[in-house]
Amino acid sequence: MRNRALFFSFFFVCILTFPRPSIAQPTKLNRLKMEAVQHVETMQKFTQQMVDMLFSFGELGFQEHETSKYITDILKENGFEVETGQSGIPTAWVARWGSGAPVIAFGSDIDGIPKASQKPGVAYHDPVIEGAPGHGEGHNSGQAVNVTAALALQKIMVQENISGTLVLWPGVAEEQLGSKAYFVRDGVFNNVDAVLFTHVSSNLSVSYGEGRGSGLVSVEYTFLGDSAHSAGAPWRGRSALDAVELMNIGMNFRREHLRLSQRTHYVITNGGDQPNVVPSVAQVWYYFREVDYEHIKRLFDIGNDVARGAALMTDTEVEWRILGTAWPRHFNKPIAEAMYDNIKEIGLPDWSEADQTLAKALQKEVGRDPDGLPDELSDPPKPRIGPQLGGGSDDIGDVSWTVPTVTLRYPANIQGLPGHHWSSAVAMATPIAHKGSTTGAKVLAMTALDLLMRPELIEATKTYFTEEQGKETTYTPIISAEDKPATFLNEKIMSEFRDKMKAYYFDPARYKTYLEQLGIEYPTVRGHQ
Repeated sequence: MRNRALFFSFFFVCILTFPRPSIAQPTKLNRLKMEAVQHVETMQKFTQQMVDMLFSFGELGFQEHETSKYITDILKENGFEVETGQSGIPTAWVARWGSGAPVIAFGSDIDGIPKASQKPGVAYHDPVIEGAPGHGEGHNSGQAVNVTAALALQKIMVQENISGTLVLWPGVAEEQLGSKAYFVRDGVFNNVDAVLFTHVSSNLSVSYGEGRGSGLVSVEYTFLGDSAHSAGAPWRGRSALDAVELMNIGMNFRREHLRLSQRTHYVITNGGDQPNVVPSVAQVWYYFREVDYEHIKRLFDIGNDVARGAALMTDTEVEWRILGTAWPRHFNKPIAEAMYDNIKEIGLPDWSEADQTLAKALQKEVGRDPDGLPDELSDPPKPRIGPQLGGGSDDIGDVSWTVPTVTLRYPANIQGLPGHHWSSAVAMATPIAHKGSTTGAKVLAMTALDLLMRPELIEATKTYFTEEQGKETTYTPIISAEDKPATFLNEKIMSEFRDKMKAYYFDPARYKTYLEQLGIEYPTVRGHQ
């Protein structure tokens, strides 16, 4: 009996001495996550206006002047310190708010696609301006996601006196893979603890490990010959265009003997001036894609050898310059797993009948099964299994090898579209994009709070980055210290269309939505023109 009495005395002392876990009450972190979600909810109109405004600009890579000014003006108004002209790129900027560690960086691309002008909410090809660029991928939504999340976090960090620094930055000229390697080289991500990148998609998802697709080097070859009269004395000329064509023939013959994972493609950017003049200058622009650095470098070397051979055959000279690069991607497992927990908490938007009608009509228009918008989340993150067979590229890869990084894909577009195509612009200033961007902002803010308030998560990201990701691979830049961003790209196209496009910029002071401004009934499908 005495032993039992002693036991119960000890038991009750333990109850009084040791803190009991809070079962009914949410943790402080969970409470703040819900507050962040509510802040994002109250900002839906703000998010929608950003999405619509950026859609209306539709600017191409390196020429995103209106886009960058609009975003940085918002950030300045909200207390961010903004540095412009990053890495010698007029449309690049870095915005900072807060103090101390951890430092969390939000990034998203801002450029559009050539010839992708399209009226939103119209499920067939109907350009706002024929031949003009537009957001035929959906990059107009990413910074709306990031800015909304950052402003929601800002309120909570001030309210709760949370230490940390938020950094926002744009992916300039992502379609040319033109900026992020330079940001890495020039120290933008020095002292950054984690990068949360966002990219438009048709579902909510995140991954870790090796990403799908390829890395690449983007190269312009210039052949220099000598002009002559094409009819009078063609033997006196040395055709630079002949050299370009022979290089292309050589690479096309070489394809049979290259790895299945490679992707090599080109456009002739300068083929001469007129048929009766032997071209003294001709240029061709190549993308060499492979799945790892060593094979990218090898493919680049092959291209250079073929170019030299073409120059020898035509008695011309050849020089080349790098226009952009991208490493293959590798994403951080601990961040991805934390983000997916938040994805499950938020779930997909509630799609309306009108949303589904637009999606199915557009899918039918481009020749795929009309299965509409998703009603189930993507699978949990898992590493890629099996051989990598190449595909598209994103220069977030260079960032991912510099600092622990993940990409949040949020459901602001319609699945099954060709990509880099007018159809991918259809949803991007409609309720689909508005809802999807708000959903993405919620997940982004919640994940940032995880990083700000869970020091063990920061440590786990670093451990994975060094001991798993970096175990066998060391990042080697493809660009050199002397390479410069190709800021001249797309100048000619934008100079042709910018004034015409200005007439269609979104005016939120007069209209609630861009659909309203354009007088579009949502949705507009075939049979209802």
